[in-house]
Amino acid sequence: MPDVAGEKGLQLNEQTLSMRLERVAAQVPAGARLADIGSDHAYLPVALLRRGAIAAAVAGEVALTPFSAAQRTVRDNGLEQQVSVRLANGLAAIEPADGISAISICGMGGETIRDILDSGKAHLNGQERLILQPNGGEQPVRLWLMENGYRILCEEILRENRFDYEIIVAERAGPVTYSAEQLYFGPLQMQARSPAFLAKWQSILRRKQQTLANFARARHAVPEAKVQQVARQARWITELLA
Repeated sequence: MPDVAGEKGLQLNEQTLSMRLERVAAQVPAGARLADIGSDHAYLPVALLRRGAIAAAVAGEVALTPFSAAQRTVRDNGLEQQVSVRLANGLAAIEPADGISAISICGMGGETIRDILDSGKAHLNGQERLILQPNGGEQPVRLWLMENGYRILCEEILRENRFDYEIIVAERAGPVTYSAEQLYFGPLQMQARSPAFLAKWQSILRRKQQTLANFARARHAVPEAKVQQVARQARWITELLA
């Protein structure tokens, strides 16, 4: 899966967001104070500020090159007073005085997003909307949300540049329970059954079936637990698509 950096060749900037980032932008509440973690060029917060859609933003980056790029974008748009660009690891970019009401974490693997949320729990006040766009690995994200009392409010899937992207929006709402299948597919995705969602899982089912066939032909025994896991997932997908 490409990360946000993979889109730079498309002449994207703070005026022309990718379709993926436009869908993320649509989930940021009007007037929010946004923390964009892993902000890359800070295109998302700067675009929202240029549109008057948010009040202020923090752009957090852990790597020096994208941090410098984000600073440049903010400076070029004259938004230094409204966007704080910070070199920090994950949610450590957020300070209590920021009054953050929305957090976006986009364009990285689901396990990475889960780890950012988990290691940065002390920086969450529980009032924020989380807008998460994992590049694969959605299941660990949903599991973390459930275990930490966040209810999924919206799920969206879109196809861009031959890749399927999912957007997961959640807010803390007390205890919530999702089944293993809901964590795997997405509870709202299972209900909506959009064409993009069904097409994604038809493609994944073909890959799972191929994997099982490869296991059967393997010269060395594949661990039984691994075979059972893939077989169970293939069964779930088959039932979903039935």
